[in-house]
Amino acid sequence: MINAVISMFAIGGVLGIILGISSKVFYVEEDTRVADVTALLPGYNCGGCGFPGCSGFAAALVDGEAKVDLCKPAKADKKQEIKEYLEANA
Repeated sequence: MINAVISMFAIGGVLGIILGISSKVFYVEEDTRVADVTALLPGYNCGGCGFPGCSGFAAALVDGEAKVDLCKPAKADKKQEIKEYLEANA
């Protein structure tokens, strides 16, 4: 019985170490520009721009596949702010 418990702790420890090392080796840094642009958009998710919601539109803006002017609900000052952000973080 005690051997089984010790074996389970040993296996768990080894697997925990492997997972910890793997999380450092295979870490992928996320591109925060999409989240930042999504926060600048009005958030209506109306689809009027032709993309599936504001997050899809933000991804297209970051990739350079769309223009800010497609967003009808956004005010002119917000559109300008998004343009400036994209130029500064290209």
